[in-house]
Amino acid sequence: MSPKFVVSLLAASAIASAASANIRITEVMSSSNGGGTPTPDWIEVTNYGSSAVDLTGWRMDDGSFNFAVSVALNGISSIGAGESVIFIESAAGTGVGGFRTFWGGLSGLQVGFYSGSGVGFSSGGDGACLFNGSGSILSQVSFGAATSGSSFFYGWDVAGALDPSYNGLVSTVGTIGTQVTFSSSSDTGSLGTAIGVPAPSALALLGLAGLAGRRRR
Repeated sequence: MSPKFVVSLLAASAIASAASANIRITEVMSSSNGGGTPTPDWIEVTNYGSSAVDLTGWRMDDGSFNFAVSVALNGISSIGAGESVIFIESAAGTGVGGFRTFWGGLSGLQVGFYSGSGVGFSSGGDGACLFNGSGSILSQVSFGAATSGSSFFYGWDVAGALDPSYNGLVSTVGTIGTQVTFSSSSDTGSLGTAIGVPAPSALALLGLAGLAGRRRR
């Protein structure tokens, strides 16, 4: 194996790791009014980075934050720059169609799924965690007792840390930051709209600025 090839592999790995580091959990529903059908538990995952992220091998767990008991994320292969996607708790994804209908179709929004023993969110307080294929935690959040029919939402600062202004707040109908929440059959959430995510065009410009900075060095 040539030195140049090794360097290329290392560079590709570093880019992939940097991209994954910009993935955050931005919303969680732990107590829907629908009782699980067609409104199960769900999480929103957002890519704050400037390039798409491959989700191959990614998994989730609830508040135990334990890779050994985590379950696979299915139905979505990648998340684009600035994109928010939804993963619902649904065996084999059978509930995805009903979930879309319940929330008005969710046109243009990717909806994936997960299922397994012990990953349901407790309405009395729980958490959610994302892992990459090697078991590294990429994002995790905790939340208290739920308000029935409302999601919790989160915001992140430029350093990738939770913004205390938007840390586990309960969704209400209206505009909060840049997040617009809405209701569907008594459930309230903001599926596909995360706080403080630059438009994809702005993310692309940020990425180009970063490349230019590295070249100047």
